Amino acid sequence: MPATQIRTRRWKAVALATSTVLAALAIPTMTATPAGATTTAYDSTYYKNAVGKTGAGLKSSLHTIISSQTKISYSAVWNALKVTDQDPNNSGNVILLYSGVSRSKSLSGGDVGDWNREHVWAKSHGDFGEATGPGTDLHHLRPADVTVNSIRGNLDFDNGGSAVAGGGGSLKDSDSFEPRDADKGDVARMILYMAVRYEGDDNWPDLEPNEKVNNGSKPNIGKLSVLKQWNDEDPPSAFEEKRNQVIYDTYQHNRNPFIDHPEWVEAIW
Repeated sequence: MPATQIRTRRWKAVALATSTVLAALAIPTMTATPAGATTTAYDSTYYKNAVGKTGAGLKSSLHTIISSQTKISYSAVWNALKVTDQDPNNSGNVILLYSGVSRSKSLSGGDVGDWNREHVWAKSHGDFGEATGPGTDLHHLRPADVTVNSIRGNLDFDNGGSAVAGGGGSLKDSDSFEPRDADKGDVARMILYMAVRYEGDDNWPDLEPNEKVNNGSKPNIGKLSVLKQWNDEDPPSAFEEKRNQVIYDTYQHNRNPFIDHPEWVEAIW
């Protein structure tokens, strides 16, 4: 059985001091911290060499940890997504990224009304294509409506734009794509997983987020500041956590650390 993850939200006490002639009185108030510290059952095992670190040291340790993985072929991704993204309320369907639509698993393909395999880190950003490795990494591959996927194309991520037809509230302008609110944190954590997993030391490009759009074929995706904001505003859902567990247990045997520890985004970037 998968280990049960226990999440605890750290709260910060803010002391308000009021001085009098005789003494000072501190009055604590509680304020929620976005992407606060979490504890998981994997901290003493899988993440033991990363816990307690920050910055480049944390990024390096996580890269070493998550680079130990089983790779699958691009053709195998079809069936894997039918499991990782299964609708919890309808076992015959998958939940589509960006639109949030529940669609039959059998409607996988390339026609209008079908769903296909969306590379959240656009495969042209680094030009890794569909090759086994970053091109088939389930931690950033999701089922998406064929038309919505085409509209997103290889755009960078940023706020703003016009509504995408069938996009569930997603927006697009000439140089960026903004997913619907319920998927913003998912997108951020998938992009930042890729930036840690692929560091240029295994014959693949060194993938890094930046503050730009129109990155083209460079191995970069923006905007980092927006992705960090989305990570804070849309914490991991039960669906996202289950997906991470299924990929770990059944397919790649590695984890997205930012689903387990969303606060590590700020700790690194």
